[in-house]
Amino acid sequence: MNIRTRVLTGTALAVALGAGAFGAVSASAAQTESAPAAVAVKSETQQGGGDDKNFTTTTHLTVDAATRAAQAALQAAEKEGQKVTVAVVDRSGNTVVTLRGDGAGPQSYESAQRKAFTAVSWNAPTSVLAGRLAQTPNLKDIPGTLFLAGGTPVQTKGAPVAGIGVAGAPSGDLDEKFAKAGVDALDK
Repeated sequence: MNIRTRVLTGTALAVALGAGAFGAVSASAAQTESAPAAVAVKSETQQGGGDDKNFTTTTHLTVDAATRAAQAALQAAEKEGQKVTVAVVDRSGNTVVTLRGDGAGPQSYESAQRKAFTAVSWNAPTSVLAGRLAQTPNLKDIPGTLFLAGGTPVQTKGAPVAGIGVAGAPSGDLDEKFAKAGVDALDK
């Protein structure tokens, strides 16, 4: 493995671990504001004294919004006669909702979660990320990732707040089409 590949892989792993640690801090936040029928909920975590530089604000998808997105993706697949599993993960890659459609294959459950994790980790559709493997084949070695089409990030102001992964259709293009239907449901 050349030095550039090791540096890129190490950087990607550090970002993923940092995002996980950040999510753990956010998940244990003492104060939470909730907005009914909102797509995202913001939490503020105090890291120290009263100075503003000691605070951080993060945006998370609510359980209701994640469920609505998963149901929209599953319904889009069912309309086309596809048997899939849909997973929605938060910014840290933790599963919020998983819906396994009737007749979905056993492999689809884990694949959907991994596609969602991959999409939110890199803030890009997994179909785009799959193309990057030609330049950096070691990306596929990062635990929990799956570089197959079917995952798409959920963004707020360009920043990833969640990922939706779909698996089980006969092509990744269909999986990704259904995942986008889930994202589109959040805009309504």
